[in-house]
Amino acid sequence: MRILDTYFSPDSNPPTFVEGFTVCGEQNVHNPCEISWNRIMTKLACNDKLRNIAIIAHVDHGKTTLVDALFKQSGLFREGQKVEERIMDSMDQERERGITISAKNCAVTWKGIKINIIDTPGHADFGGEVERSLSMADGAILLVDASEGPLPQTRFVLEKTLQAGLKIIVCINKIDRPDARIAEVLDEVYDLFIDLDATEKQLEFPVLYAIGRDGIAKKNLEDESDSLDVLFDAIINEVPGPAYEEGAALQMLVSDLAYSDYLGRLVIGRVFEGSIKTNDRLICIKDGGERKTLKITKVQAYSGMNFVDTNEVHAGDIAILAGIEDVTIGDTVCAESVTEALPRIIVDEPTVAMKFSINNGPFSGKEGKYVQSSRIRARLLKETLTNVSIKIQDTEDADTILVKGRGEFQIAILIETMRRENFEFCVGRPEVIYKYENGVKLEPIEQLFVDCSEVFIGVVTEKLSLRKGKMVNLVNHGTGRVRIEFSVPSRSLIGYRDEFLTDTKGTGIMNSLISGYEEFRGEFPSRYTGSLVTDRQGVAIPYSLFNLEPRGRLFVTPGEKLYEGMIIGEHSKDGDLNVNASKEKKLSNVRASGKDDSVSLSPIKKMTLEDAINFIREDELVEVTPLSIRLRKSVLVQGMRPKRKK
Repeated sequence: MRILDTYFSPDSNPPTFVEGFTVCGEQNVHNPCEISWNRIMTKLACNDKLRNIAIIAHVDHGKTTLVDALFKQSGLFREGQKVEERIMDSMDQERERGITISAKNCAVTWKGIKINIIDTPGHADFGGEVERSLSMADGAILLVDASEGPLPQTRFVLEKTLQAGLKIIVCINKIDRPDARIAEVLDEVYDLFIDLDATEKQLEFPVLYAIGRDGIAKKNLEDESDSLDVLFDAIINEVPGPAYEEGAALQMLVSDLAYSDYLGRLVIGRVFEGSIKTNDRLICIKDGGERKTLKITKVQAYSGMNFVDTNEVHAGDIAILAGIEDVTIGDTVCAESVTEALPRIIVDEPTVAMKFSINNGPFSGKEGKYVQSSRIRARLLKETLTNVSIKIQDTEDADTILVKGRGEFQIAILIETMRRENFEFCVGRPEVIYKYENGVKLEPIEQLFVDCSEVFIGVVTEKLSLRKGKMVNLVNHGTGRVRIEFSVPSRSLIGYRDEFLTDTKGTGIMNSLISGYEEFRGEFPSRYTGSLVTDRQGVAIPYSLFNLEPRGRLFVTPGEKLYEGMIIGEHSKDGDLNVNASKEKKLSNVRASGKDDSVSLSPIKKMTLEDAINFIREDELVEVTPLSIRLRKSVLVQGMRPKRKK
C-alpha cells in the first residue's frame, strides 16, 4: 500500500502517513522504499530542496535527447559551450547503436532545488537497469511517442513504476511528427494504466506535451512555448521531496557501482535515512545478514554528470562513496547502531542462457590478449557485480561458463564489450531457460508487437505460426500499416529478427516483452539450411569460392585464413556440406586459344556479432576475437562429428 498523506498523527483514526513511503509487513517486501510496522510510529520529514526523478520510456522515444535539453536550459553549460548530442550516452556502443544500455545519474538545479535525474534504458533486454535505478527515485517521467504510442517496454517500465508507487508525469513527446496522433495516444496511455491496475490516485497523472529535440514543453497543445519551464515546474510541484525519519541513523541502499583510477571502487546509492560524512565508520549489511565494517575516505554527490566533493550528504540525496571494496548492488550501508537492512533490489529472473568457453581452435591466442578460462571467468564475475540481471553458472566442463540474461541482445552487448577489452573466446547458441512445475515443462512466452505494411501480413503471420506463435490482436489505423500482436515462445525470436526484416523489405518494426511462462508449445526447426564447412586448413582461393557459390551463400572473402571445421557459408539445402575452399586451379603448359575467363565473385555481406549468434545451430560456435568473428563447428575434426552427435 502506497502512503498518500503528508504526515503521521498518532491521534488520527485511522492513522495517516507520510507521502513517499509504503506500509507493509515484515514479509514479502519488494520495494526499497518500503518500511516495516515498527518504524511507522515515528514522525517523518520531507526534504523540500531535493527531487529524485527517473525518465522512463520505450526505446527511441526521446529520453536521452530530452535530458540534453534539460541540461542546457538548467544553466549547466555556459553560453556558447560546445556540447555533444546525447551526452548521457557515454559508452561507445551506446553512441554507435543509438540506444541507452545502462542507467546513468545526473543532477541539475532549478529555482534553488536540486533535481537528481536518472536516464534509464528503453530496450527490454536491459530491464534490470530500470529496476535497479527506480530504487533511487520518488517520481518518474513517462515519455511516449506521439505517433507510436505505448509499446512493450512502455508497459514494462510503467508496471515497475506503479509497483514502486512513484508519482508519474506523462509526457507525450515528438508532437511535431507529421503522423502524430496525440489524442489517440493519450487514450492508449489511460488504457495502459487501467490495464496495469493503477489506482484512482495514480490515474490522476498530469499530462505534458513536448518536442524534446527542440527543448519545448507545454501544458496544452494550443499553448505557446519555447522552453522546458513547464516540465521543470511539474517536477518540482508534482513529485514529492524524499521523505525520511528525523533523527534516524544512516541507511543507504547500494544501487550502482563505478570505478575511478584515483579513488578505486565507487559505491552509488540513495541515502534513505540519516546522513554520511567523510571518514565515518559504517557497517555494510550483505545478503544473508553478514555485517562488515567500512570506513569512508571520500563522499561525493552529483552535479551535472560529474561528481563533486562534499562534506556531507543528507537523507534523500544520491551519494557516491569512495574507499569501499567488498560491497555489491543491493547491500545496505548503515550506521553501527542499525540492525535491519533495507529491502534488497529484486529483479526479474533471466530467460536466456549462452555458453562461454575458451577458444580451442588453431588460431587461438593469435589475435586476443586474454584467452585463459580463469580470465574469462573473472571478467564475467565482475560483470555480475554491476549488472544485476546477469548471472553466471559453472558447468561440467571446467573451460565453459553458462551466462544467463534477459535476452540474446543483452548478452551480445556483453560479448562485444569483452572483445573490445582484448578478450578471445567462443560462445554457443542462445537457449531459453525452461522451468518445470508438477512435471510439466514450461517455457518463457513473449508478447510480440509487429508494425508493418498491410501487404506483409501474410508472410509475417505464416512465419510466426510455424514458430508456434499465436495472433492475439490486429489493428489497422487506415494508414497502410497495421499493428499485430502475437503470443510467441521466446525461442521463436532467436534468429527470426533478420528474417523478419528480409520479409518486410526492411520496413517492419518488431518489439517484444516477456509475459510469463506457459506450457511448452512443441518443437520446430530453428533453421532449414545447413552449413558449408571447410575440411582443411588453408587460405580462401577465388577459384574455389566461385565454384562454391551455387552451393549456397558465402561468408568469407578471398585471402582469409581457414581451418578445418570453420563455417564459410550457408548451405542451400538441409544438412552440412564439407568443402575445400583452398583448392587452386590446375595449370598446364598448353595455352588456351582465347583468354581465360576471369573469376567474378558475388559481393559478400560480413556477418555482425548479432547475425552470427542468431545463425548458428546447437552444434556450432561463434569464435570472438578483437579482430575477427568466425563461425565454426563445436567439434572441428570432420571424422569426430558423427560420433559426438550420436
